Amino acid sequence: MDTGAGGGAGVRLPAKEEENDVPGVLTGFAVIVAVVAVGWLLGRRGTLGPEASTVLSRVAFFVATPALLFQTVARSDVLAVASSALVVTVVGTAVVAAVFVAVAGLWWRRPAPEVTIGALASSYVNAANIGIPIAVYVLDDASVVAPVMMFQLVVMAPIAFAVLETATGTRRSLARVVVQPLANPVTVACALGVACALTGWLPPEPVLRPVELVAAMAVPAALLAYGLSLHGAPAPGSGENGRDVRLAVLLKTVVQPVVAYLVARFVLGLSQPVVLACTITAALPTAQNVFVYAVRYGRGVTLARDAILLSTVGAVPVLIAVALLGAR
Repeated sequence: MDTGAGGGAGVRLPAKEEENDVPGVLTGFAVIVAVVAVGWLLGRRGTLGPEASTVLSRVAFFVATPALLFQTVARSDVLAVASSALVVTVVGTAVVAAVFVAVAGLWWRRPAPEVTIGALASSYVNAANIGIPIAVYVLDDASVVAPVMMFQLVVMAPIAFAVLETATGTRRSLARVVVQPLANPVTVACALGVACALTGWLPPEPVLRPVELVAAMAVPAALLAYGLSLHGAPAPGSGENGRDVRLAVLLKTVVQPVVAYLVARFVLGLSQPVVLACTITAALPTAQNVFVYAVRYGRGVTLARDAILLSTVGAVPVLIAVALLGAR
């Protein structure tokens, strides 16, 4: 069933509404927890050395993630931006990000890089390693996360990088302010992917194979790096940025899915299955990508790490409740 305008971003009706959706939610989380636990164990044993988390994060940011984003965007339907599901995503993301910026940036006077990482932690959902399994097991359709992923990769990430580059750089000229964010490997990969998707052209197989091989490393590298960072870390939300963490987690786990539900049901008047799909995707926890980005720019690392952990724990009961209520 199509979500509205736009041909390629349809959301099908969940085929098995009568089944219990709780195992699907738990299965989705089990995938990520298992790999993060391996990273934590490696950190506890000191197998990879004290800089392993930083090195893996850099590998993920500069090499693996660009490859993954290129092949994902290049093979996607860019017309997904016209779907009603994306409208819900944009509104929900904008609302929670704006609230975090207003509170942390304007009221608490946090620096721009930390505000940017916090805004991402409040709104950037884990659509890949948690969203896809949950979409398959709960909604019987992995395509429902496609509009979210496209928006985050093509719009949210480049904007965040532009702000971070500007706020953390040492540029003196306007030309450098404009050009340096465009040299970001993730931004370049997204741009190349969009160009391929629009033209319908893909590189030949001998070129794509190495890209696919490197891309396969992106998710496990990010998860292992995050797991490594958890060893020896203080209790989440207990440091000087505790207020920021709690605000980001509240916005991510509660406010964003509530906004998505209200917009999908009462503003756009979408059907119940589509409302369920939009609410579930909005209730996904903060993506590990935010931690990778924070490590890359050396700002808001603790904020990103704690928000990911707490939002992942908090998202479990929220997603179970949404799945059970939506299936009735």
